[in-house]
Amino acid sequence: MSNGEHITVTIPGGYETHTLYEILTQPVAWRAALEVVAASQEAIQKLWLSEQYTEIIVTGCGSTHYLSQAVAPLLQQQLGVRARPVPASELLLFPDTIYAPGSRPLLFTISRSGHTTETIRATEAFKRRHTEPVVTIGCYPEAELVALSDLALIIAEGQEESVVQTRSFSAMLVTAQAATALAHEPQFQAMQRLPALGENLIKTYHDLAKALGEEKGIERFYFLGSGLQYGLASEINLKMKEMSLSVSEAFHFMEFRHGPMSMVNERTLVVGLLSDSASEYELAVLREMRALGGRTLVLSENQVTSKAADYQVTFNSGLAETNRAVLYLPVLQLLAYYRARANGQNPDQPHNLTAVVVLDSSN
Repeated sequence: MSNGEHITVTIPGGYETHTLYEILTQPVAWRAALEVVAASQEAIQKLWLSEQYTEIIVTGCGSTHYLSQAVAPLLQQQLGVRARPVPASELLLFPDTIYAPGSRPLLFTISRSGHTTETIRATEAFKRRHTEPVVTIGCYPEAELVALSDLALIIAEGQEESVVQTRSFSAMLVTAQAATALAHEPQFQAMQRLPALGENLIKTYHDLAKALGEEKGIERFYFLGSGLQYGLASEINLKMKEMSLSVSEAFHFMEFRHGPMSMVNERTLVVGLLSDSASEYELAVLREMRALGGRTLVLSENQVTSKAADYQVTFNSGLAETNRAVLYLPVLQLLAYYRARANGQNPDQPHNLTAVVVLDSSN
């Protein structure tokens, strides 16, 4: 898979699918991501201190667009520079709606394979238009995007046999988190605990994820996240759709009241990715959804009142909110996985999907 293409490889012993293996072993890739960032520390810190750019545009496609939605607010909060997520296709097709006259943007690209056509073309167009740096995060060192970048952070341990992104997504998120944490050195050191935290999280809540995924009384899934968590809620929603073909949507917490909550009933699971700063408001939404008959699953740093949660996943990480976002992912990836298996689907072979979207010249 050196070029990011899907090749049939024997499933590791003891695992029923590549997807399950990749979800359960992802903390290994997190550790590798931290090592990659440490090895590039000087170049990353030099870039953050550079005056070459005045804003950051974060781009990707599909899962990595949702990763961009999580990374952009992280960059802005950690670095104090305006940052925004834009799908690569929008950068390519509608550049004048993105690039303001006289702007000096840094382009931050994210792509598992590094061969996604829209992202490559958008990067090439950016380089024709701007002289500011291009940074890329990916999993394949020989990728086309790497050749187009001034700084490439590549996590080979994030590579996958699966079409659906799980381990690669979380590894690339840890890379982005760690890179921004270098602006605050103690945060980067604290993040070294993430792999062990992830392993414990998977061990502790694997059975809960399996039980909820297999629960036939649940027919609809809604994933709520705000601030740094919205992009992650969107990604988990995509995982549920890709793997299990279930009715699933993602919303900001407060926006869920403005119409979508009409879909909540006793066959609904509302999943809340709780923040630190707005948890009071977010818990109020979850209490309302329980009152409407829905069940709630809450993921948070600390335990919350039972009035808001039927089920809880608690991190107890001791990490800053900007450093622990990846902990929301493994249990929810497992939830989507087991829903797919309960529905009779093979998560290794999702309907209508391929590992890399490559367009011909006419597209």
